Amino acid sequence: MTVKITWKRALAALALLGALGMGFAWSGLFPLAASSGHWKITDWFLHWTMQNSVRTYSTFQTPDKVRDDTGLISAAGHFRQACQVCHGAPGALPSPAMQAATPHAPDLAKTAAHYTDRELFWIVRHGVKYTGMPAWPAADRPDEVVRMVGFLRRLPVMSAQQYAALSSPPALTGKTAAAQCMGCHGSDGMGRGQKDIPVIAGQKTEVLVAALRRYAAGQRQSAVMQVAAASLSKSEMQDVAEYFSALPGLADVALPGKHPLPINGRPLAQLPACTGCHAPGKAAPLIAGQRASYLAARLRQWRGEDTVIDAHKPQDAMAVIARRIPEDEIDRLAAALAGSPPP
Repeated sequence: MTVKITWKRALAALALLGALGMGFAWSGLFPLAASSGHWKITDWFLHWTMQNSVRTYSTFQTPDKVRDDTGLISAAGHFRQACQVCHGAPGALPSPAMQAATPHAPDLAKTAAHYTDRELFWIVRHGVKYTGMPAWPAADRPDEVVRMVGFLRRLPVMSAQQYAALSSPPALTGKTAAAQCMGCHGSDGMGRGQKDIPVIAGQKTEVLVAALRRYAAGQRQSAVMQVAAASLSKSEMQDVAEYFSALPGLADVALPGKHPLPINGRPLAQLPACTGCHAPGKAAPLIAGQRASYLAARLRQWRGEDTVIDAHKPQDAMAVIARRIPEDEIDRLAAALAGSPPP
């Protein structure tokens, strides 16, 4: 007996299959318990689909620079606070509770090598649906993501001692709130020599408190600092700020005159002098003697992406001022403010 396939019969068969699928979903018989795990074919299919998606999207949705091996301390500090509990780390096992998830978080020391730098960047930046892998909390900080990619590349050959030295130096022994910040900022508040970590020793107490509150509220973009600040109470923020502001470091002094912009501004370009706000006795943050690489990076963060028009960018004072500073002057200006030789 031959059954003739027609459009009506094909559509009816599809409708029947759809109805059966909806009926099965409605019945509640499909096991969604994490304890049941996935069927092997389901696990393979989902992982295969994820890998294909990552490969495709990372080809078109990643910047030119996707890896930075020079900021391992801040990346390791964030990994310890936000990632270690699920993935584990050299010398630190993952939480058994997180490993009971379906799917459980993989050991990145073993799986990172399966992906290219671009694929790692895309996964860290965007996360993976239905796995518990979150997107990077600060959407406007690709500089933090490229440092995390550099850190993940080191994991397969990183010893427990090396990981501890990066994420928890010997100074990190106390249980005070300030001690939790020393992993990245150092016990002296000088940033452990890392180009992306600012000097906070000697900074004004009220400036540090305001920064921590803005990070905790998500009003200032940095996944590293948002995670760190979110765990602090208001009193702990005050304690942290008072500890670091009391250390020798930045000073409330006049800005160096090695570049004309801080002192004279540029009236024709509607660029005010930096001394209008950053001068002894004024409320603005101390920037004389700050790390040049941090100042330059901060100005570029305020500038935002060149592909976005000014009307769609933040209109607060520093963002507007930073966009008026010519790109080719930023590094020289930062070096002058830091008191270091221009790059």
